[in-house]
Amino acid sequence: MSVLNGKIALVTGASKGIGAGIALALAEAGAGVVVNYGSSRDGADKVVAEIVSKGGEAIAVQGDVSKPAELSTLFDTARQRFGRLDILVNNAGVFAPTPLESLTEQEYRRQFDINVLGLLLASQAAAAAFGQGGSIVNVGSVVSRTHPPGMVVYNATKGAVDAITRTLAKDLGGRGIRVNSVNPGATDTEGARAMFAGNEQAFDGMVAVTPLGRMGLPRDIARAVVFLASDDAAWITGETLAVSGGM
Repeated sequence: MSVLNGKIALVTGASKGIGAGIALALAEAGAGVVVNYGSSRDGADKVVAEIVSKGGEAIAVQGDVSKPAELSTLFDTARQRFGRLDILVNNAGVFAPTPLESLTEQEYRRQFDINVLGLLLASQAAAAAFGQGGSIVNVGSVVSRTHPPGMVVYNATKGAVDAITRTLAKDLGGRGIRVNSVNPGATDTEGARAMFAGNEQAFDGMVAVTPLGRMGLPRDIARAVVFLASDDAAWITGETLAVSGGM
């Protein structure tokens, strides 16, 4: 598949899990890829090495998307290496269970800073880098619709992602920039495995409420991102696509 030949993509939070899967899929579709990471340099380097081993082009660049100075360096590095940017995937995110009784201002700000502010700042930088035309794909979550208990802050951040997606699609459409969101359901990643460690019953419970009878895989999410980033989705903007096995 080469639907993204000649395109350059930046994927935030791409050193592992869904982000790594998206970076690999974009490269397989022909894009040059900027693999952003926050702290896991080893993970980002592995993603880059895999892309390069298959004949693709990629670089790893550190940067906290919630910090404007680091974000500026990230986009400057991408521009210096590839000379252009066509696709932004806002994947960077953090999660922690936050029942109301244990909610703290620090945890609230941590999740909103990365999941919402970081997404907005990266989108702002990408819109400036795109010029006329481009694609932003946000990675939201089905929790914006299912609202599971004990996750009030995370649910709120992903509800914000849905609203941002629809608003930016209207704000940026006149410049030919499309903005969509892929909303995964339960996905089998390193983070999910760690969260369910020692609690197989909870893991099985996630499978039980998924009509297709399994956890999602990073490549399931990645395929949807490739579609929305490509010209095959040229008439699609402002949409939130649940990629959740029917969850």
